[in-house]
Amino acid sequence: MLCQIFGEGFIQSFKARRPAAWVDLTIAFEARKRTAAPGRPNALNVSLPFSFMDFYKTQRGHSVEAALRRSNMNIVKWSSQGMLRLTQEAMNELFQPTISGIVRHIEELIAKPEVRSVRFLFLVGGFAESPMLQRAVQNALGRSCRIIIPQDVGLTILKGAVLFGLDPTVVRVRRCPLSYGVGVLNRFVDGRHPRHKLLVKDGREWCTDVLDRFVAVDQSVALGEVVRRSYTPARAGQRKIIINIYCSATDDVTYISDAGVRKCGTITLDLPEAPAPAPPGAAGGAAAAAAAAAERREIRATMQFGDTEIKVTAVDVMSSRSVRASIDFLSN
Repeated sequence: MLCQIFGEGFIQSFKARRPAAWVDLTIAFEARKRTAAPGRPNALNVSLPFSFMDFYKTQRGHSVEAALRRSNMNIVKWSSQGMLRLTQEAMNELFQPTISGIVRHIEELIAKPEVRSVRFLFLVGGFAESPMLQRAVQNALGRSCRIIIPQDVGLTILKGAVLFGLDPTVVRVRRCPLSYGVGVLNRFVDGRHPRHKLLVKDGREWCTDVLDRFVAVDQSVALGEVVRRSYTPARAGQRKIIINIYCSATDDVTYISDAGVRKCGTITLDLPEAPAPAPPGAAGGAAAAAAAAAERREIRATMQFGDTEIKVTAVDVMSSRSVRASIDFLSN
């Protein structure tokens, strides 16, 4: 709304060069936003910091009142006390995109077969205090289920976090929001795999970029539930394995190159030094066994999805030693 009135370039410049005043402005709007209610007859006044008005006049050469007149935005007025007066229509327009998105999302959820029998809907969190949201949800969903707004609705999320901290078992099952997996090589099957995915290595045909799925979207994952995978270093003496993690909002993907699949993290496995090969004087059979074991070196990784974050641990099967494992979702 401010960009429509004063210009996007000016607002971006003001946020960058007067950050404290921008915070004051957002706090003032937040306070007025909380008092907005359906059918409220009076306009809501939002005070503009003096530095905003001064900065605008310096940058544009005329007053904010003149800018408001030029914008032809009739639902926002200028008060003699130096405030923006937002009519009920203006406040409704500001709320509408967010409220519509929330209602649409809830309608999509309750249309799913597994939750069609739900008859009670709790509104929780700070925004649930808004009469605007309460009225919209009641109008859209009140006929199919009972809308319940708990006491101290704004503290509900905080209370839940405290309860979970004291006893993590209060959340028994989580619903996975995305499908997660890694890209692997599978044996190439002519007619099933596309030819452009074919890779010939050491005389064997492989299909590249196959998504090895750990968990699927909407899958129920219990606390403590784990997924195990084994990985083999690509070459002897390798000291680190880096595995890319991919995610998708749907479950109907086969390859990491499919539409909607994106890289979202990496798993890093720091490998301990492999045992030294058998000495020259060792029996031929023992030496051959040691060499074969070195080639088959296996790192078994365990990933836990049922907690508040995805965790990974790993073990070097050959030596039974723990492998330092880390997972990074922030650098992608």
